[in-house]
Amino acid sequence: MISIIAAVADNGAIGAGNALLWHLPDDLKRFKRLTTGHTVIMGRKTFESLPKGALPNRTNVVITSVPQTSFPSCETFGNLRDAINSHQQEEEIFIIGGALIYKEAIGFANKLYITCVHHNFGHADAFFPAINESDWEQITSEHSLSDEKNKYSYTFKVFLRKNNCQICFN
Repeated sequence: MISIIAAVADNGAIGAGNALLWHLPDDLKRFKRLTTGHTVIMGRKTFESLPKGALPNRTNVVITSVPQTSFPSCETFGNLRDAINSHQQEEEIFIIGGALIYKEAIGFANKLYITCVHHNFGHADAFFPAINESDWEQITSEHSLSDEKNKYSYTFKVFLRKNNCQICFN
């Protein structure tokens, strides 16, 4: 299972200046709960945006156009295909960003975990790719209002690809 996990604003924004546009503790807890114990695949810029480096209790994989670059406690691959092939025996692999990696993965991912952040961010420079709704079936939706810890209201949604086939890059 190849899953994409992302928090996406109403206008498709996911970041600016290599940083998130919001702080939603509930979303961070969900991200940790879902990805712990699994492989997480990310682009170089996403890795560089992590405040403490590699995410603990996960196999961290970084995609970079300079494969000889090393990232502490991470595996490195020159492309998404090789990274996925290296971990295809795993039950679930999570694609965690950024925009270019999401754009490549959206065409073959099996599952989407999307946090819809109910706000439009005008100063964004990174956006999530459009989701072709005819390809996906929404299986869950859980809405939460803003509160003292979470500045924006949000909805956790999970989608499955309608024609869910096994993807193999070999």
